Amino acid sequence: MSLSHAEYPGAKPGKWWQSDVLKWLLIGACSLFTGYLVVLMYAQGEYLFAMLTLVLIGAGLYVFANRKAYAWRYVYPGMAGMGLFVLFPLICTIAIAFTNYSSTNQLTFERAQSVLLQRQFASGKTFTFALYPAADKWQLQLINPNDGKAYVSAPFSLTVPEEPRLALQPQEQAPAGEKATLRVITQNRQVLNTLVAVLPDGDELRMSSLRQFSATSPLYSLDKDGEALKNNQTGTLYRPNTDTGFYQAVNAQGQWQTESLSPGFTVTTGWKNFLRVINDEGIRQPFVSIFIWTIIFSVLTVIFTVAVGMVLACLVQWEALKGKAIYRVMLILPYAVPSFISILIFKGLFNQSFGEINMMLSHLFGIKPAWFSDPLTAKSMILIVNTWLGYPYMMILCMGLLKAIPDDLYEASAMDGASPFQNFFRITLPLLIKPLTPLMIASFAFNFNNFVLIQLLTNGGPDMLGTSTPAGYTDLLVSYTYRIAFEGGGGQDFGLAAAIATLIFLLVGALAILNLKASKMNFD
Repeated sequence: MSLSHAEYPGAKPGKWWQSDVLKWLLIGACSLFTGYLVVLMYAQGEYLFAMLTLVLIGAGLYVFANRKAYAWRYVYPGMAGMGLFVLFPLICTIAIAFTNYSSTNQLTFERAQSVLLQRQFASGKTFTFALYPAADKWQLQLINPNDGKAYVSAPFSLTVPEEPRLALQPQEQAPAGEKATLRVITQNRQVLNTLVAVLPDGDELRMSSLRQFSATSPLYSLDKDGEALKNNQTGTLYRPNTDTGFYQAVNAQGQWQTESLSPGFTVTTGWKNFLRVINDEGIRQPFVSIFIWTIIFSVLTVIFTVAVGMVLACLVQWEALKGKAIYRVMLILPYAVPSFISILIFKGLFNQSFGEINMMLSHLFGIKPAWFSDPLTAKSMILIVNTWLGYPYMMILCMGLLKAIPDDLYEASAMDGASPFQNFFRITLPLLIKPLTPLMIASFAFNFNNFVLIQLLTNGGPDMLGTSTPAGYTDLLVSYTYRIAFEGGGGQDFGLAAAIATLIFLLVGALAILNLKASKMNFD
């Protein structure tokens, strides 16, 4: 560590860029930029992002600016990455689980109120309009359809309008040039929507369609309390309902009516989403069924892939087998092919009408299983495909572990007259299972959340009937959560999906702990 001139009075001072001046300038600039980002995020209502930015960058500045925290410079990138990509998404998911966040309730209360207050309705005169070129600018012409009077504005720019208010003057003749086509108007619609045409009598008109300007008024206005909205067209009063997250109509007695305004706003619902999973029969029944199937699928996948991989590893390691190298390459090929390609190929092979598998079964046994419409055969198909995708990995591991088993054990077993099956179950299997246990636990956790297989092969089908949320017999918990979040018929319910994702996290964590304890692994 270098020491400064102040620490060695007799040392010659270095150049300014070699001193601490540049370092503190950079730290100050980063601090100002961080403060700007935090304030900007906070103003936009992104409180979690603001806190994350403040904590990560603040900690980084402290670590890299303080010599006493020098050792933390090697740990900080990993901890920051863990916080950014693991802890932060987890915290966000748990936070969303306690809200009504959905496709209809995405905005904050202030933002939803602002959107509603910006809505307009045609309240008076309506004029047809046209645009005429004027050098590199344009002129707006309004024509009263009742008396045919025309009004024309001064030239203005559609790229960067100098003034959104255009004063129009009576003019009998249309401006020179050919009026703009509907395509030009459509391309510049965003700018035209910001213009306010002011007639000589003071009336203000706004663009109401691609061919008309109309006198408009705000559709909603704030009541005296600053929260309730009044419909200026119908007189209906709407108040914010903090239970549903919508502005909802009220009658003269202040009682809620069925009509509500969209967009809604996010509100804290407490344990409502979690209680829905427990109390709603249309959610609880598919959730329990899918949870049981997810565990069965994960356990059977681990058993089948390990069994097939271990047996094939023993076969290709057999000394008497000729052409072992060719067999190894052929058996490892499924692992080399991208999984999504293999899944799509199997989807075609299992096609109920034209798939090669059903054609072969029909010729041999006279049967055509309904792979995609019957729940039991669909689950069997998924296990078959996933075993095909997973066994090469286990086979490669077993091939390496078999090399570590001493040959003396098999020689002693041969002297005792043991058969190959006895060698496998009494020597090979016990010596392979123990080192494979951590990998089997990892495989279980991976298949517990095997979203790609389900999404590409069956999309969760066949669908369950009578459920409150979209659910299928082959859905895993992760694909069930995805369907709730993005395929819900009543709107994308991210709050409920986050609640189920939180439960999945707790379940997987609990199962992982149980597996680790069962395998007698040391946590400390």
